[in-house]
Amino acid sequence: MTLTIKLFAALRDLAGTDTVTVVLPDGATVGALRLELGNRLPLARSLLARSAVAVNHDTTDDEHVLSPADECAVIPPVSGG
Repeated sequence: MTLTIKLFAALRDLAGTDTVTVVLPDGATVGALRLELGNRLPLARSLLARSAVAVNHDTTDDEHVLSPADECAVIPPVSGG
C-alpha cells in the first residue's frame, strides 16, 4: 500500500518537505511505518522514536494496523516556555 505521511516541525525540516510517500506491505503497522521513515531519514531516527503518530486524526500506538485509506501524520514532541 502507498501512504502519504504528513510531517511537522523538526521532522519537516529534516525531510525538506511537509509530506513523504511510503510504500508498505498490506497489514503493516505504525511501527513499520516508523521504521521505514527512519530508514529514509536516518538523522531523524531518535526524533521519530519520540514522536506521536496520528492515524485519521487520532494518536495511536505502534501496533495499530494501517490501511491504504488512512491519513497519517508524524508529530514530534513540542517544547516551549
